[in-house]
Amino acid sequence: MSRRPFTAVLAANTISMAGSSLTLIGVPWFVLQTTGSAGRAGVVAFCATLPVIVAALVGGPVIDRIGRRRVSAASDLICGLAVGAIPLLHHAGVLEFWMLCALMAVGGLVHTPGLTSRYVLLPNLAEHAGITLARAASLYDAVSRGARMIGAALAGVLIAAFGAETVLLLDAATFGASALLVSAFLRGVPAAEPQRTAGKVSFAGYRAELAEGWAFLTRSRLLMGITVMVMMTNGLDQGWSSVLLPVHAQDSLGGAAAMGLLVSLFGGSALLGALLYGAWGERFPRRTVFAAAFLASGATRYVVAALTGTTLPLAVTMALAGLGVGVLNPILSTVMYEQVPERLRSRVSGVTTAGCELTMPVGGLAAGLLVDGFGAAKALLLFGGTYLLTTLAPLVFPAWRAMDHGDVSRTERPRPGSVPAERSPRPSGK
Repeated sequence: MSRRPFTAVLAANTISMAGSSLTLIGVPWFVLQTTGSAGRAGVVAFCATLPVIVAALVGGPVIDRIGRRRVSAASDLICGLAVGAIPLLHHAGVLEFWMLCALMAVGGLVHTPGLTSRYVLLPNLAEHAGITLARAASLYDAVSRGARMIGAALAGVLIAAFGAETVLLLDAATFGASALLVSAFLRGVPAAEPQRTAGKVSFAGYRAELAEGWAFLTRSRLLMGITVMVMMTNGLDQGWSSVLLPVHAQDSLGGAAAMGLLVSLFGGSALLGALLYGAWGERFPRRTVFAAAFLASGATRYVVAALTGTTLPLAVTMALAGLGVGVLNPILSTVMYEQVPERLRSRVSGVTTAGCELTMPVGGLAAGLLVDGFGAAKALLLFGGTYLLTTLAPLVFPAWRAMDHGDVSRTERPRPGSVPAERSPRPSGK
């Protein structure tokens, strides 16, 4: 047994997630500073997230054929070049708005396959490291959230001190470091290399594999319910992180430093929540914990931001919401690991990821248009009310009861010796 590949993936994902937090704050702030328009910030968010759906949908077969190590490294390198080009072109005085949208679209197109490549390796690496899937998922999520916390705090400070351009350059460097770690430490790991069973590239083959992943998903009412619910919350969270929170911070909270503090508190509390669930969460019914965590972490942020104009109430709310968010992904990951056979992991991942991210382009764009048309407070309340209705699903629909039973919804058993694994539909947690 060796823990080096598992540790390398954790480190690479930590660095990459920290860099993504820099982008999460740096890009909206850069757009607001250079254009002064919440609507344009929404357009940039739309351009950044629309290609994510395409990449997620067709990425599964590509990942299997090219190899997870290569896809992860190439994804990080391209993202780094795209993000780094924004401040360089702006400094040269040639950056147009359409160029910014195009660069963000390129990053969105290749970023999700890289994340998926690392995530679908987790069960294999956990097995070689001698740790359980549940604890590996909790640790993976915990370090990712810790990275977001550090990145958000650093972004707020750097923007206040040096400007958004510096933040984007640092983000480009983090992508390069992540690519180097994956390339160096996953070489020779069988699950990270091209899969011989993937077959030749053809449109018919792609269609068949994607159809197989879609068929598996639709046969499970629980997995379909999870996908639809997270699809809705991801769209709302995209509007929050890309438009609503930056506008609220600029108008009422004093600037980027306050936004960085809030996102950092949220991430730190989510880290604590993930660690607590990894230690004691398996003792409690999943559905109850999942529903309570979503109710506590969703609509509360929007309502408090709409009704207050100071940092302290929202900071307390974000900290409590982060605790709830921290338990969500470990639960979802464990459920998906139990129900999806190993040979379908990338195919089902493409379908579920595309479904979960389907509303993200609309979320950012709608938030920008609503702020420009009706003001930030009304937009926040509308998003919060929709979030509340969405998070009632686990308490209303009977299919969610299967979450408390290990393999109730499985429609295909894994072959002997295989490890059920899948990238869960992941709440954005932003």
